[in-house]
Amino acid sequence: MTQTVRWLTDEEQHAWRNFVRMQEKLGARLGRSLQSDSNLSAADFAVLVHLTDVPEGRLRYQDLSRALEWEKSRMSHHIARMVSRGMVAREECPEDGRGAFVVITDAGRAAIEAAAPRHVETVRALFLDHITPEELRTLARISERVVAHLEDGRS
Repeated sequence: MTQTVRWLTDEEQHAWRNFVRMQEKLGARLGRSLQSDSNLSAADFAVLVHLTDVPEGRLRYQDLSRALEWEKSRMSHHIARMVSRGMVAREECPEDGRGAFVVITDAGRAAIEAAAPRHVETVRALFLDHITPEELRTLARISERVVAHLEDGRS
């Protein structure tokens, strides 16, 4: 089956490449800042954010893995490293012998509470301070629409 490729126009290519480059630069700088300021990796921070977003501070492995878009092996290895550092705990699921929960510990909660203020300032300095309120609203609408499309299960 031969399919015609819908090549990017110059304008599309320019926008796409700049978007990708922005993500790369922001991700790298935010990651370095987290590491140097709070000794957390970007992955640690992402796990802790998801756990603090739920009232009980616990998520099933598969739900956390899905939220982070991580493969099962990456999830398992990273959580094991965080357990060894005392940031999270692994708890068996009583209703399902095969399932387990990732639970934030007091040390994990303290780590993210200490890291968050500096991280927010870095996000502002690297990104938010350089866009207008209207651009921010536009970015939010675009992001919501693309994320909804990606989460609808057909992509």
